[in-house]
Parts: sequence; C-alpha cells; structure tokens
Amino acid sequence: MRLSYPLAVPHRPRARRVTAALAATALAAGALVGCSGEDGPERTVDAFLSGWRSGDLQAVGFVDPTGRKVPAADVTREIRDLSGELAATPPTLRRTGAPKIEANIATAVVRVDWTLPPSGTRWGYDRQVRLTQSGDDQWQVIWEPQVVHEQLTPGDRLAVRRDAAPRAGVLDGAGAPIVAPRPVIRVGLQPSEVTDVKTVSGKLDAAFRTVRPAITPPVDLSDLPKRLAEADPGAFVEVVTLRDEAYRQIRSRIYDLPGTKFRSEKLDLAPTREFARALLGSVDQAQADDLAAHPDQYQRGDLIGHGGLQGRYDEQLRGTPGLTVISERPGPDGTVTPTGTELFRQEPTPGQAVQTTLDVATQNAADAALRGEKRRAALVAVRVGDGAVLAAANGPGAAGENLAFTAQVPPGSTFKMVSALGLLDRGAVTLDGPVACPKTFTVDGRSFKNSDNFVLGTVPFRTDFAKSCNTAFAALAPGLGADGLAQTGRALGLEAEWDIGVDAFTGKVSVNGSPAEQAAAAFGQGTTVVSPLAMAAATAAVARGRWEQPKLVLDPAPAKAAPAGAPLKPESVEPLRKMMREVVTAGTAGTLKGVPGGPVHGKTGTAEYDDNPAHTHSWFVGWQGDVAFAVFVERGGSSAASAVPIAERFLRTLAAS
Repeated sequence: MRLSYPLAVPHRPRARRVTAALAATALAAGALVGCSGEDGPERTVDAFLSGWRSGDLQAVGFVDPTGRKVPAADVTREIRDLSGELAATPPTLRRTGAPKIEANIATAVVRVDWTLPPSGTRWGYDRQVRLTQSGDDQWQVIWEPQVVHEQLTPGDRLAVRRDAAPRAGVLDGAGAPIVAPRPVIRVGLQPSEVTDVKTVSGKLDAAFRTVRPAITPPVDLSDLPKRLAEADPGAFVEVVTLRDEAYRQIRSRIYDLPGTKFRSEKLDLAPTREFARALLGSVDQAQADDLAAHPDQYQRGDLIGHGGLQGRYDEQLRGTPGLTVISERPGPDGTVTPTGTELFRQEPTPGQAVQTTLDVATQNAADAALRGEKRRAALVAVRVGDGAVLAAANGPGAAGENLAFTAQVPPGSTFKMVSALGLLDRGAVTLDGPVACPKTFTVDGRSFKNSDNFVLGTVPFRTDFAKSCNTAFAALAPGLGADGLAQTGRALGLEAEWDIGVDAFTGKVSVNGSPAEQAAAAFGQGTTVVSPLAMAAATAAVARGRWEQPKLVLDPAPAKAAPAGAPLKPESVEPLRKMMREVVTAGTAGTLKGVPGGPVHGKTGTAEYDDNPAHTHSWFVGWQGDVAFAVFVERGGSSAASAVPIAERFLRTLAAS
C-alpha cells in the first residue's frame, strides 16, 4: 500500500516547535530540499543503496507505510525474493540529486540499473525512495515492494524470458535462401496399435534401407521396443523424420503397417540432404560443449550453427535475442506462474543473411556426381568469368570434412598443367617440339616411371601431355629451374593469401629441391600439396587467361581479398589450352569427348600419397564453357576409373538441368 498522506508527526519538546513552525512556513512556498550533513536523509539513502547491493542492511532503519517498524533482515530477504532470477546480480544503484523534504517525509530519486543475463542487456529506471524522520531525528526508509519496481507487489519476483531472434538464411548466388521451408513426414508408431514390434521394426528397417540417396547414418531402431513399452498407449512415438521425396519412395511399403502414424510438417531445409553440407554446416540445438564454452551466450534449446558457414557466421545469422522481464508469483502449491505483468521488453534483432555465390543447379549436379561414391571425395566448380564458387560437394554422405576447400594432398599429373605453363613461359618446350617418353627416367639414382609402364618414344610435347607421360616431365624439370614451378604456381594463385569468407588451403609448391625432388614435382609428386579449390581456381585462370581469387561470400564482403594476378602470356596459355583439349579428344579423358554442353578441356591425375606406388589418389581438373572444376577422390586409384566418371556425371547432370 502506498501513502497518500504524510505519516503522523511524533510529539516533540516545545523548544523544537519553533523550528517546526519555521519549516512549515517555508513549506508553504514549496518543498524543502534536504541539505547535506550527518542529520540529512542523504546518508540514510546512500546506506540503503549500499546495503541493497551488498545484502547487509543492518545500518538502516525501516518502517512500513503504516509506520510499523520492519526488521532489516526482513527487508533483505524480501529484496532477494523480489529480485527473483536477478538476485545473483544486484543492480547498480545511485541517488540522483538531493532528497526533497515535506514535513517529516523525504523523497529521494534513485537510479536502478540491472544487467540482464545472459547478454548483459541494461535495464534501467528511476524509483522514488521515501523516508520518514523518527522521534530521535533519525531517518528511516519507508519499505514497500514498489521501491524495487513500481509494478511489484508482495510475493512477486522478477523473471527474465529470452525470446530467440529469427535466424537469417544463407543465400545462393541469386539471392534466394538456400534453406527454406520444405515438406517433411514424421513417421511414428502408436503403441496400442502395434501388434508385433519385431515384425514392424524389421519391415521399417528394410524400407528405410531402400531410400536413395541413402539415409546416413542409417535409422537406428534398436531401442524402439523399449520406447514403445515405456510410452502411453495412445502416444505418437517418433521413428524418423523424412523429406517428402524420401517418404514417397517407401510410402507403399510402410503406410499400412500396424500402428504406423504419419504427420506432415514443414522444416527449414536445404534443397537436398547433402546440398553443400560440409560447406554450409548445420543448425542444431546448443550442445553440452556449446553451453559449457559460452554459458553467457547460449541457453539450452538455442539453435546455433555448427561448422561451415553456419558456424563461421553464427553471430550474424542468429541475431540478438530479445529479453522480457516479467513478474511471477508462487501459488498455493508452490508452483511459480507469471502474473501477466511485463516490466521490460527488448525486441529481438533478426539475424542478417549471408550472401554466397553458390548456384543451386551446379551444386545439385556436383552432389549427384558424388552420390554413391564410398571413398572420400570432393568436387569444386568455379565460374571462369568472375571466379565465383558455384558448387562445393563432399562425400560420401551429407556430413564430413570440407575436403573441397581444406584437403592438403599431392596433385599428381593434374600439376602438369602448371609445369607445362612454366616450361612454355621459359621457352623450354613448344607445342609440337619432340620430347622423349621412355619407360623409365632416372635422376640421382631415383627411377621414375609411367602409369602401367607405358612407353611413347619421342613424340610431340602435346602428346606427352595428352597421354600424361611422367618420364617426359621428369626429364624437362631442369628447364623450370629451382623455383620456376613455384613461380608459375603463384601466377595461378597457389600459395596466395585468400580471403573468401571460410578457411581454404591455397597450396604449397615444391621449391629449391634436389634434382630428384624437382623431377618428381614436375608431375605433381614430391612435396607439393594442394586443395581441390586451389586447383579449380588455377584451372579457371588458364581458361580465363588471368588468375582471380575465388569468390564465395559476397555479403559480408571479405576484408582482405587477394588482388587479381597478372595476365598470362598468350603465347604460353594458348598452347596449354590446346593440349588440355587434346587430353579429352586424344588422351587420358576420352570418355568426356561426347558429353553435352560444349568442348571439355582438362587434365587427369593420379597421385601417390605414400611409398607404395599402388596407393594413389585420383584427380581430374578441367572446364566446359564458363564452368571450371576439380574432382578429387581419396585413394581413388586410376583417374579413368574414378575421377573422370565423376566429372562425366557432373557435366551430364549439369547439362540436363
């Protein structure tokens, strides 16, 4: 209850009545502003504010609005109870100005500033603290819950509710959200209608295994009998949530099984389950390690980005949660329920989208090309015209490492593209100049051979390139010099410092090696390592005639994008393009000769990754029209058996889209 009148003035000796009369005369013209000093109310107000924060109010006297004395310990307890969820973080308190005195009542204005968890949002307001002067001239605080906040009443307590901000999307190159609401079917069982759990589980499992692309990881039904036994008879026990297209594949097999129930919903999903998954990352509920690492940032149930773009730009995409301070009150049974009173609200700030260069059709073609590949593999596509990354696919399955950007592996014979450009730049070879391709070639006691030990004899350099003759390039290595290969690699963007918005390995080229190391490096062995993205960008540079840093994230624009390289020499790059076309028309990638969509240029590669020559990665780099690309298959063996077929599937699917 609030006072609408001053408290009764206690009886005082006659000598004091003159002072009171003078004060009354002064008050007739207006309120008296309290003066500083030991007897003024300021000292009591300041002691109260200090004790509020510290939890020790023994130095302050209190009365309630009726004038009844209130123990300091009771006020301490009530402040703690009223503070509710904010009790552990008392507000910052300060008196603003001197108290105003009317008769024996003083009113002080106090600034109350709370720091709201978990974000540290500030919530501030002014409150009036009233005091009364007792018979011994001591000032006492008139205590009531409204001192903490004007809308609080006895028994209330403060509570903070966090309102998640709308999460923004990752956009494709056309500015459309990659993740959008898409239909799904929740498949479940009603325990009371399941007559034979083992039979139903077996038939569901068999049906799920026929879904293509395969559900990875497979649906685990091992605990289904236990969950059904523990659930209410009429409950919906969820088994799996399927995309609509996956559900339609098996609907006829599962719809009429005893106890099956189906719920149609929409979830925010990418176009396909594997769509650029390793690059995009995922959005999931906060995990235990997230909560432990960022207790002031995340709460249980928050959706946060993990890995890829979703993780890298989580703060931007997630926005800022809103906060609402409400009052709650425990009921007779102890259950705390909201009173319906809202004391403060800060609206959520929606997240901001991240714009990428990804092209849906190209990405779908890349994902489809890797579908079914059981070895780790990657496919990167880059637009020749401007360096935009159109697709970044990784396999097998939807999850895993972004090998397309971060793999550090030997390039094998795809690096003959770099070596040939360096040799042509230095005049060490010409397109039709004769270069021997023996069965073996030895440098400093190290013997080099060709795949399957083939021999070409002395043939035009273009034939050595098209047929991928290792011994020819080993013999030509001195023409590059100690650092010529690295210089040419840098002209094609290798080893540069890129800023494309995510982590990417730009390569490391062998330099200043022994004669044997230089010979090995000339055909992509030795200490040279690259990523598929680095090779796709280098291939695009050959097609374009100049290197440009790949572009992936457009908004927010990367702060330190690498400048474009110098134009490549036309007298070198034109012969190289002809040789890369002949790899398809008369060389190691002949199966690509008939793919639709225009001429394909490229270079195959088989890269040894340890001391066993039988252990090899598989590569293909090339371009068709305005799309340059690189295919990598870890431990893929012959490129003709793995990387080239993937490239063919990619180009055929893209042409049909």
